[in-house]
Amino acid sequence: MSAKPEHYDLIKKPIITEKATMASEAGAVVFEVAMDATKPQIKEAVENVFGVKVKAVNTVVTKGKVKRFRGRPGERSDKKKAYVTLEEGNTIDVATGL
Repeated sequence: MSAKPEHYDLIKKPIITEKATMASEAGAVVFEVAMDATKPQIKEAVENVFGVKVKAVNTVVTKGKVKRFRGRPGERSDKKKAYVTLEEGNTIDVATGL
């Protein structure tokens, strides 16, 4: 199967942080995904876009914090992260891009 345009709408960007790097050592990759994306949709999108086999998808919703911008209170938007565990032998190198 080939990647459809809606697959690129679901997966916004890979997340490269210390925590995500530690997860990648366990065969997982972390992506920021659309808030309304479901686990089966995320699995299908990652498999089609990157051509890998997905074992499991775990999702986390990070609530937006209230922060001050130039002295005025503002709120960061909520984000949804997907921890995608890959089958043995499959890898995605997020550092190189698509």
